Amino acid sequence: MAKTDPVSAKKERIKAAKWVITIFFVTIFISGSISLLSDILMENSTMAVAFLILLVIILVGIIFDIIGMAVATADEKPFHSMAARKVPGAQESIRLLRNAERVSSICNDVIGDICGVVSGSASATIAAQILQNFEFSWPRIVSLIMSALVAGLTVGGKAIGKTFAINSCTQIISVVGKVIYTFRNFRGIFQKKEKK
Repeated sequence: MAKTDPVSAKKERIKAAKWVITIFFVTIFISGSISLLSDILMENSTMAVAFLILLVIILVGIIFDIIGMAVATADEKPFHSMAARKVPGAQESIRLLRNAERVSSICNDVIGDICGVVSGSASATIAAQILQNFEFSWPRIVSLIMSALVAGLTVGGKAIGKTFAINSCTQIISVVGKVIYTFRNFRGIFQKKEKK
């Protein structure tokens, strides 16, 4: 059995520790920012708009869960042939797959959990709006229904999304790669204009 190099093992531990610390503070910042923004939007919105915001938050969580699952299950080989043919986004897709653990962690844990927390907060705000506009003999039922609805949509959506992600992982990663490629090109265009 080959011995592990103590220097490389130490480097890996330091790298892992840095990643955990980074993701901890990034999660706090993103979660706080999104919660604040959604609270401001919800307070100044009609009930219909508030419901729409809630559905968007749930949908974002489901989409990122699909991406996280697709990254964890996709094979790198098809993207090498795409990269050889210089298909836009192929290199970005390979990069995603080579960092599958981190990408999956960000998509499923960070963004997925943030959307879960924010959607819970949003459902409580909507429940409060409903209680302001309508009278109920048992007000608690409104918050219970809202919580159940959010949980049902989130869990059901993620269950459908996971099946789709496993069956279409190559196509999903290809689309995500193209999105990253397009974003980088747009950013490059603006940077060139600034230099001029």
